[in-house]
Amino acid sequence: MRTQLRIAACIGLLLVFAAVFMRSAPSVGASATGQVVGTVKLDGTAPHQKPIDMSKDPACAQAHGGSPVMAENVVVGANGGLANVVVYISQGLTGNEAAISSQLATIDQKGCVYVPHVVALNPGQKITVLNSDKTAHNIHPQPSPTSGNAQWNKSQTVGAGPIEVAWTNQEVAIPVKCNIHPWMRGYIAVVNGPFGLSNDTGAFKLDNVPPGSYTLTAWQETYGTQTAKVTVAAGKPVTADFTFKAK
Repeated sequence: MRTQLRIAACIGLLLVFAAVFMRSAPSVGASATGQVVGTVKLDGTAPHQKPIDMSKDPACAQAHGGSPVMAENVVVGANGGLANVVVYISQGLTGNEAAISSQLATIDQKGCVYVPHVVALNPGQKITVLNSDKTAHNIHPQPSPTSGNAQWNKSQTVGAGPIEVAWTNQEVAIPVKCNIHPWMRGYIAVVNGPFGLSNDTGAFKLDNVPPGSYTLTAWQETYGTQTAKVTVAAGKPVTADFTFKAK
């Protein structure tokens, strides 16, 4: 009987210590992380974007109602904001900080162009490929042969279901083409950790960044890359801006 009482007393003490530890242990959540915000600008006159000739496929041309469709390799807003720039952490992350994003990654073939033109996601994160057009497509991502990422080539007929894929390794960025419509071009950036993608005002943000010092890289398909150093604190945003020189 005494032995049983001693065991019960020991268990009770352990439960008390566990409760105290749980109350004092720091919680890992949004309040324990920071945020990087900023803008990407183009310094100088934006290059003239060439119109896309879709006359070889009437279904593609009709999808735009006769309006011209422009190439998207350099998209600049009215205030000089540069769109479709991937901003990611290139140095400073540890394995535990490079979790897979919960964001929905989708690329649609709509109007015989890739929407969006640039997609970012993490290694192992699935991306859904859709075909919203009234014509068939053949999506063909072309990762570098040395990246360890698999190249594939899949057709999507009219009304076909979505294709779900993922890549294993970081690669910035994987070019995507359509073997049926040669003007269709896009990019899929596979990056570790938090990332952002600039909109047509040039604004971007990286959420849930663990506290620490990092090197950020901004990638743009025509102008290449730029880097910036940031130090992130929990619960606070830090600003990082990038400016690319027009060619």
